[in-house]
Amino acid sequence: MFRRSFAIVAIFVAAVGAAALAAVDQKPPAQKPGEGTGWQLPPDADEKKNPVAADTKALATGKVIFKDKCSKCHGNTGLGDGPDADPDHQEHMNLTNPKFADRNTDGVVFYKVSNGRRRPKMPAFKEELTEQQIWSVVTYVQTLRKK
Repeated sequence: MFRRSFAIVAIFVAAVGAAALAAVDQKPPAQKPGEGTGWQLPPDADEKKNPVAADTKALATGKVIFKDKCSKCHGNTGLGDGPDADPDHQEHMNLTNPKFADRNTDGVVFYKVSNGRRRPKMPAFKEELTEQQIWSVVTYVQTLRKK
């Protein structure tokens, strides 16, 4: 009887151990755009291409709109240090942070500026700005990134 109980326990322990090792060896699934960031992005947001060339006119337009609409929170240079910045989310409001550059392709930034979100607060600008204006802001914002 003892041997049988011991064998059952040994098999159970071996099975649990094998399952734990298998879980350690698995890579986490690739993140979808916005996943784990609080953003609800469409799956193709990162594939959307910017139709605006990064020329002097587009950058100047983007800068003016950024100063008017975005700098209150993101700061004049995109550091997330504007007067209305959320101190609990300043790291994510810092548009110059290279840590977030891969997540924020032109298409993702376009979607975020267009649609916004509630928490942490990001206003939606699709009712105030044209698509061309939003793309100009995207073009300008990408110049703020640290290389």
